[in-house]
Amino acid sequence: MTGATKVKTSGEILQAIYKNVKMAGESIITLMPKVKNTELKGDLTVQLSTYEAFASRAAKLLGKEGVKPEEENVLTRMSAKWGSKMNTMMDSTTSHLVKMVIEGATMGVNDMMEQIRDAKDAGISDEVLRLAQDVCAYEEKTIEQMKNYLR
Repeated sequence: MTGATKVKTSGEILQAIYKNVKMAGESIITLMPKVKNTELKGDLTVQLSTYEAFASRAAKLLGKEGVKPEEENVLTRMSAKWGSKMNTMMDSTTSHLVKMVIEGATMGVNDMMEQIRDAKDAGISDEVLRLAQDVCAYEEKTIEQMKNYLR
């Protein structure tokens, strides 16, 4: 038997996008109290707003599909929050926080690339594909922007 992959629906891809951007926003909220650099704090505030806008777009598209947006489960969210808190307990320097943001955005890009590939393979609508591409492009831009803090 071959390892055939299950074709994803628009709703499944949109749920993945929604969960990704909601978790990214929650990560920023968790890091914010540790941020001392005012410029970085401003950039993270813009990122948070952008992730919320992406979540809104995904929720609207899910509504069109007749599906309710789902958050990650409590255990996943608490594990991520706890991991961030532990990761900043000993080192909350700007460079360390920026590296954490870059790592998170890199994971987001990898997830969005998978969603884009799945959307193309499944013949998902251009609107859903465009959202995934927009999120991916934004996270790639975020990575480059954050690298400026490491110079």
